[in-house]
Amino acid sequence: MAIPAADINKWQYQQKLTTPDEAVKLVESNTRVRYSEFVMFPDLLDEALAKRVNELENVDISGTCFSKVPKVALADPSREHFYLTDCHFGVVARKLHDKNLCNYVPLTYHEAPRWARKYWDVDAALLLVGPMDSKGYFNLGTSNSVTPAVISKAKKIIVEVNNTIPTCLGGNQESIHISQVDAIVEGNNTPLQQIPTPPPTDIDIKIAQWIMKEIVDGACIQLGIGGLPNVVGKMLAESDLKDLGVHTEMLVDSYVDLYLSGRANGSKKSIDRHKMVYTFAMGTNKLYDFMDNNPACAIYPVDYTNDPKIIALNDNFIAINNAIEIDLYGQVCSESSGTRQISGTGGQLDFIYGAFHSRGGKGMICMSSTFAEKDGTVQSRIRPLLTPGATVTVPRSITSYVITEYGIVNLKGKSTWQRTDDLVSIAHPDFRDELIKEADKMKIWRRSNRIAP
Repeated sequence: MAIPAADINKWQYQQKLTTPDEAVKLVESNTRVRYSEFVMFPDLLDEALAKRVNELENVDISGTCFSKVPKVALADPSREHFYLTDCHFGVVARKLHDKNLCNYVPLTYHEAPRWARKYWDVDAALLLVGPMDSKGYFNLGTSNSVTPAVISKAKKIIVEVNNTIPTCLGGNQESIHISQVDAIVEGNNTPLQQIPTPPPTDIDIKIAQWIMKEIVDGACIQLGIGGLPNVVGKMLAESDLKDLGVHTEMLVDSYVDLYLSGRANGSKKSIDRHKMVYTFAMGTNKLYDFMDNNPACAIYPVDYTNDPKIIALNDNFIAINNAIEIDLYGQVCSESSGTRQISGTGGQLDFIYGAFHSRGGKGMICMSSTFAEKDGTVQSRIRPLLTPGATVTVPRSITSYVITEYGIVNLKGKSTWQRTDDLVSIAHPDFRDELIKEADKMKIWRRSNRIAP
């Protein structure tokens, strides 16, 4: 008589169940270790690995947007044993970078699974997962972007089980089977980290009002995190727009309101109809509870969600992204302040490019016209040239719509002087004359009566 598969899975589970300290003995010197992504941080495994700091040498530990300060970094402040890298900087990696404790991995996000498979040797994957189901699968939870590619390359896979993780339905590749796992650790079931949305500013509201004028019934929406995307989501939920779709890199709280309002039913999407497509999620319990076993949500690896060809298949695609600064040529920096790494390229380039190729689509770069330095000095985000050392996130040849609180312009197909004309028109009035003078020196200015007073 055949043994039921469920019994085999339970037996394997018990055979592979161990303590964190025993599990991380699978990690050796001169190897690459990969953590699971975003809020799926493997706390107990990280803590156990940190204890081995004096036993190990040259261990490359990488993640995508560390949501917590890795204990391995604190255990080795001189970086003699552990070397940390992050594929997308958040607050944690930014602070570590300032102390020379973490480096950035430049990427075009939709390509990440491909280059991981082509170029990375992953010796051990340390993954936070949901509990095993009756078929022997552990759900990867709220982050699926590069993890499936890591699993395909990892020589050893250790999972840390957390019973509070929402079961996030695919899509595809949202789970890992027990037969692929080398060691299992039962975690302390700490609830997922909550990332509250900051309240919108008056400027966020003004920019959102410009954005709303560009959205039509049946549009497919991509939002990020922060005050601006949140207020756009709120305005959409309270609008008369209908049949909106969702195809995004990041699922955030504002999508919950948008779905519950009935505005986002996905009925006009060309692909993944009626599904809210995403590759990772960060928010509050409002979002995590909504996602749990919800067939309206579909999580995919990032080489699907962020592939410009896939993005472009949905008509009227509206991509809404933030930026740090833009120069008069139309080069957008969204990830560094000079040489200081602030964020990562993420999916901004993917979505701006994909939205342009969508029929009726619009890729939007949104930002306040000014910002204040620590000493209170006000600076323009629209600059003659990017700050020295700043990273170009979106090349000028790809930049299209740019929005500040003063208006919206489209740079596509325009000459350098036309771009200057447009960008000066949405700069803060206090900086327009100086921008014009600099544009004159750069020979990219042709005087026009278009500039608003």
